[in-house]
Amino acid sequence: MNEISGRVPYSNISECTANDKQLNARSALMGADEDAVDQLSVNRLTLTNFRCYKHQRIEIDNRPVLLTGPNGAGKTNLLEALSFLIPGKGLRRARLRDVGRCASDGHPLAVQWGVSAELLVGSNKIEVGTGSEYKSISDNRSRGRDKRVIKINGTILKSQAELGTYTSAQWLTPQMDRLFLEGASGRRRFLDQIICGLDPGHAGPIAAYEHSVRNRNKLLQEGSSDRGWLSSVEESIARHGVAIAVRRLEVIERLQVICEKNSGSFPGSLIKMVGQIDEWLSDAPALMVEDRFQARLYDTRKSDANSGYTSTGPHRSDFNVCHSETGMEAAICSTGEQKSLLIGIILAVAKLQTALKGFTPLLLLDEITAHLDAPRRASLFQLILEMGAQAWITGTEKELFNLFDGKAQHFSIENGELIKI
Repeated sequence: MNEISGRVPYSNISECTANDKQLNARSALMGADEDAVDQLSVNRLTLTNFRCYKHQRIEIDNRPVLLTGPNGAGKTNLLEALSFLIPGKGLRRARLRDVGRCASDGHPLAVQWGVSAELLVGSNKIEVGTGSEYKSISDNRSRGRDKRVIKINGTILKSQAELGTYTSAQWLTPQMDRLFLEGASGRRRFLDQIICGLDPGHAGPIAAYEHSVRNRNKLLQEGSSDRGWLSSVEESIARHGVAIAVRRLEVIERLQVICEKNSGSFPGSLIKMVGQIDEWLSDAPALMVEDRFQARLYDTRKSDANSGYTSTGPHRSDFNVCHSETGMEAAICSTGEQKSLLIGIILAVAKLQTALKGFTPLLLLDEITAHLDAPRRASLFQLILEMGAQAWITGTEKELFNLFDGKAQHFSIENGELIKI
């Protein structure tokens, strides 16, 4: 038994999503051998009214895809479209209505948009479609609402989490280069995105926890006299909060085995969660920590009402990363070392996802060569080829990718137009 959670630790993706009917549906649909390792790749991608693209279709094979062109040409938009093939808000975390096509001056031209793709997992084809559905509301209280619709082989899914049993992706963007320098919230979101890639059910406790925390903050600020309702909300916070912390610790434990070793020219890393709930879980079972957490919430009602926020919980934890050889915290490493540590973690996550799901994830690497010297660029490209993942890689200069030497497919993008090179 796992002393942290009091449960048997995950050993494969079936255990990660125990009793998950969608996983069984995926296996039946794809006819996959659970012990086999296949490649997830995009065979065809179609965009409609997405960012700068009115309509764009691209057909590719399973090799890495290189996208080059000037800044603002639409390279990142294409990667963002691919990021909507998995659950979540995409790599920009944009509102659905902000993803619709806009004019060059930013004026919105379309609210509804669509992304569809024919995916291959080994030799099995899957049709995935997703997009926004806007419903107007005829009253003065609202301008309407956006809803994301997802289809697998023409069947509408009931929840985004179901999509994660069929697809998987990891990405790196230039904004993430500052992951170790900015606030802890970005690092928590980074880790939770990793976990959702392994276990789509992780998104549920996060949403429930955040909703309960907002409710508690509101009740405290309003000075609510309904103590029974407040206790119920705090019970929900403790239950979902500990579930989140346990999943983070379990995934970090599994990921650390891969992360601590060098990957090509990329250094290994030592990773851990640092926070009050994480500390409690280190020497007590989950149920006991839930009780302790709820008692802390009760004790801090007055101070939290004065401050306006909930002072204890997994939303206050930090994802800590250190260089495995030097022991130096990532925050004080050089810019190049920080980028290398980040790439090393993403490569480790891709390996873990492959081992657990049985297929390689898509890799969406935006301007990945920034801050990398020539030897590390060469090492990265070689590792991608050895991994067998379909990587989508952007850059402004096509010469940076000469090392692929015909082992990738190359497109030039300018003003939202793709030209195969």
